[in-house]
Amino acid sequence: MKEQAVQQAILSMVEARGAGKSICPSEVARRLQPEDWRALMPEVRAAAATLRAQGRLRVTQGGLEVDPETARGPIRLGL
Repeated sequence: MKEQAVQQAILSMVEARGAGKSICPSEVARRLQPEDWRALMPEVRAAAATLRAQGRLRVTQGGLEVDPETARGPIRLGL
């Protein structure tokens, strides 16, 4: 799947959730590829890393900013 499509899905979902709230990357993967969403998770994290680097997305773990490509365990995506 193209990274731009994944980025657009992330932004659409975090904007719909609203400021001060977050989504799980698996929500994005499940929306884009319901049957095999786990296989899409590395692409979702990579797209989140790109958006974070552009200053368009916050990526947190336990309330602290993290790099989605190196963070281990669950992360959250928000505005």
